[in-house]
Amino acid sequence: MISMNKLLLHIEGFMVLLLTICLYVFFEFSWVWFFVLLLAPDLSMLGYLINHKTGAWIYNIFHTYSLSIGIVLFGFLLTNSILLALGLIMTAHISMDRMIGYGLKYPSGFKENHLNRV
Repeated sequence: MISMNKLLLHIEGFMVLLLTICLYVFFEFSWVWFFVLLLAPDLSMLGYLINHKTGAWIYNIFHTYSLSIGIVLFGFLLTNSILLALGLIMTAHISMDRMIGYGLKYPSGFKENHLNRV
């Protein structure tokens, strides 16, 4: 049985994904680029080729809302549609991961993430 906290985190990921898609539609960005770049943050998994600690660090940088929303804000403030679109795509990726249960990684191993311990 799934705990209430875990369920809320999955719902939160889904809601952020919906919001991100709504904003992407509002700004009329390219859906081709959306689907081409949607999984790009997962390239950060290549850090695991070095070791678990480095892999977790690099993965977490590219899978935190702080970076993606920062990119969205810079894109908005600078009226830069490329930054805004990239930030929204990155936020969509992160929220999609959270929705299905993938979270920030611990250095002990790739399968150890903050959502598993909730």
